Amino acid sequence: MEPTNDKSTAESPVPLSIEVSVVIPCRNEERTLAGCILEALEACKSAGISGEVIVANNGSTDNSQAVAEAHGARVVDVQEVGYGNALRGGIAQARGKFIVMGDADGSYQFCEIPRFVDQLRNGFDLVMGNRFKGGIDPGAMPWLHRYFGNPVLSWIGRRLFRSPIGDFQCGLRAFSRQAYDAMQTTAPGMEFASEIVVRATQMNLRVTEIPIQLKPDGRNGPSHLRTWRDGWRNICLMARLRFQSRRGT
Repeated sequence: MEPTNDKSTAESPVPLSIEVSVVIPCRNEERTLAGCILEALEACKSAGISGEVIVANNGSTDNSQAVAEAHGARVVDVQEVGYGNALRGGIAQARGKFIVMGDADGSYQFCEIPRFVDQLRNGFDLVMGNRFKGGIDPGAMPWLHRYFGNPVLSWIGRRLFRSPIGDFQCGLRAFSRQAYDAMQTTAPGMEFASEIVVRATQMNLRVTEIPIQLKPDGRNGPSHLRTWRDGWRNICLMARLRFQSRRGT
C-alpha cells in the first residue's frame, strides 16, 4: 500500500542524513496534533538527534493537515482507512534509519523519544513502551481496557509466541527500518500493533521494553478504538500467525 500524496513543508530544510523518523497516524486530531509534533521535534533537537516528523493523514476532515504543515511536519496522505494502513503509508515515506511511532491524541509523551533511540542504538530491533510498568494516569485508559482487554491480549501473545513483551498494544514504540522492512506487515487496522510484536518475536529479533506514562487524551470526540471489534481482530490475527508458523508458511 502506497500513500497517494506527499506534502512537505518548504520552510524546513531537510537534513542531509535523518536518523529518526517520527510517524504519527492522524484522523481528525487538530486539537492535539500540534503539541505532539512540537514535543517530538523538541525532543530530537534537545538530544542532538537528526529527525523528522511525518503525519500520516488518514482521511481527516478537520484542519489536521494544515496544523501539521504549520508546525513543521511532513504530511503524507493515506487513502486506505485504518490504523495499520496509516502507519504503513507514513513509514513508507520515512527517511530515517529508526522509526518512532506514536498517537496524535496527546496521550503519549514524545519527550521520551531519546530513551527509545538509545535502545535502538544499543542494537535492539524493536523497543516497546510499557504503560503498565510506567504508570497510567486517572482517566487515561478505560477500566475495561486496563484490567481486561490489554492484559488479556498481551497474555495471549506471550503464551502463543513466547514473547517477553508485557504491553502488546502500546502505541508508543520504535524499531529499526531494517527490522520493519523484514517484518512485511499486512494488518490494516488496530491489530497492526500486535502484528509488529509477533513478527519481531517470530524472527528472533532483539526486543525490549521501557516503562512509559500514559496520560488522558485531549481529543473532544470519540476514540478511534472499537473495543470488541478491534480486540477480536487482534485475536484473529494472532491465531492466524500462530497457525501459519506451525505449518511453516
